[in-house]
Amino acid sequence: MNQPGVQPLGPQQRADAWRQLATEQFDVVVIGGGVVGAGAALDAATRGLRVALVEARDYASGTSSRSSKMFHGGLRYLEQLEFGLVREALHERELALTTLAPHLVKPLKFLFPLTHRLWERPYVGAGIFLYDRMGGAKSVPAQKHLTRAGALRMVPGLKRSALTGGISYYDTVVDDARHTMTVARTAAHYGAVVRTSTQVVGFLREADGVAGVRVRDSEDGSVIEVRGRAVINATGVWTDEIQALSRQRGRFRVRASKGVHIVVPRDRIVSDSAIILRTEKSVLFVIPWGNHWIIGTTDTDWNLDLAHPAATKADIDYLLGHVNSVLVVPLTHDDIDGVYAGLRPLLAGESDETSKLSREHAVARVAPGLVAIAGGKYTTYRVMAEDAVDLAAEDIPTRIAPSITHKVPLVGADGYFALVNQTMPLAEECGLHPYRVKHLLDRYGSMIDQVLEYAKERPELLEPLTDAPRYLQVEAVYAVAAEGALHLEDILARRTRIAIEYSHRGVHCAEQVARLVAPLLGWDDASVDREVEIYRARVEAEIRSQTQPDDESADALRVAAPEARREILEPVPLTS
Repeated sequence: MNQPGVQPLGPQQRADAWRQLATEQFDVVVIGGGVVGAGAALDAATRGLRVALVEARDYASGTSSRSSKMFHGGLRYLEQLEFGLVREALHERELALTTLAPHLVKPLKFLFPLTHRLWERPYVGAGIFLYDRMGGAKSVPAQKHLTRAGALRMVPGLKRSALTGGISYYDTVVDDARHTMTVARTAAHYGAVVRTSTQVVGFLREADGVAGVRVRDSEDGSVIEVRGRAVINATGVWTDEIQALSRQRGRFRVRASKGVHIVVPRDRIVSDSAIILRTEKSVLFVIPWGNHWIIGTTDTDWNLDLAHPAATKADIDYLLGHVNSVLVVPLTHDDIDGVYAGLRPLLAGESDETSKLSREHAVARVAPGLVAIAGGKYTTYRVMAEDAVDLAAEDIPTRIAPSITHKVPLVGADGYFALVNQTMPLAEECGLHPYRVKHLLDRYGSMIDQVLEYAKERPELLEPLTDAPRYLQVEAVYAVAAEGALHLEDILARRTRIAIEYSHRGVHCAEQVARLVAPLLGWDDASVDREVEIYRARVEAEIRSQTQPDDESADALRVAAPEARREILEPVPLTS
């Protein structure tokens, strides 16, 4: 059942990685632990290269944990005539569903409500038909046209006056943070040295090129040099900052666009499917997410703190206003359990409006030994990674094999479908309810045995967290022992999604989780108290920021909150 030999990303691996970073010569050093950086590390490692991946905070701690949770082609990009992007993304969607990550990427039925008679049905229907066909062979059903009555049977929560009919079609949903971490873990499985809380603070130079990076451990402040024949800057919205640190002129600029989502209980909207709604600027998604709905997104310029973009009251009111215009029972602020804001790294220069900026990606060899990649969509991360490694190969003296990641399943994917068919005997074997086993399979796939192994000597770990009962205690332990989590926020916001799925935002279970993982991380009582207090302060600042009228006041509250990791210090000068 389990995948043997998959290396846990635990405290021992982290210590070993520091030694390897300091002493080994790498072919490729990847900066950034988002989905593109993790994908680049996996791509390079599976080509037989010696690879290092360093991330200043946590895997997916930026954009890659704050998306609309969709692995999709982008239906709206057809209207913008970005056919190549849509075709590419749909091909990646199919790969993920069938081969690469079927345990993490799931089919999802949508309703597109029609609001205009005569012209809209053929127009939208043709677009969705093209959308269905562009991906080639596919694992989701084709579109289905519905009358108003048929659409309302599918989504009874919509006002009758809000639609004249509808079209149902399929896309996919993904837990973006878990997916990104799994890509990084798969890279480690194939030999990459991966490490979080490892901030790039300078570049190493030889002649006129880049020969590696200087990194600081964000936990203890120690600094080492990491030598690499090629460095890939895959830092998303931080691309320009890293570019400036390298003292090389960039070939493109990245512009940050803020997208805000709200999370409400599932019973607040009566529907059997997800919903896509047109807005005056773009589209609005209503996505089923376990016992909740995720509603988003906004699309506004952001020029403030990149690490913690803040949602304002105006952002939340915008989302409530648009979704309430079509709902029979309107949502209120009191219905909201969670809110999150993320930044899209858009290529600057095409338009003054962020909603019209290209989602195509760009890759450039900035200087000998330094490649930058930015733009794109979460769904096309694998293609972006391949392009970045192809370009970095110019600085690697040995012959480089072509990319093979289109046929490399992520850890947990092999055997997943067979295990789903064995849910009942698995449940009997481990003494869990079948829905618990299904939950674990959809998070860990065929790694489920490795998760349950941690509860063999401590069966109490198979009990749910007291104030977040969707998750078992063993999942918090596994997050630290095998998935690289170092702080409460890593566990509550990314390894699990407790921070957005419960109205207490994880505060009520923070101490329980901290005490569960304290032995693994070497925390004493004072360390546990510190972690809990920092997490509570950050949640309080986040909630207060969501009552502010504008970005500046919301950002000020978020920035003032304490950080579990060390503050980012001034960059270290380049080495000649």
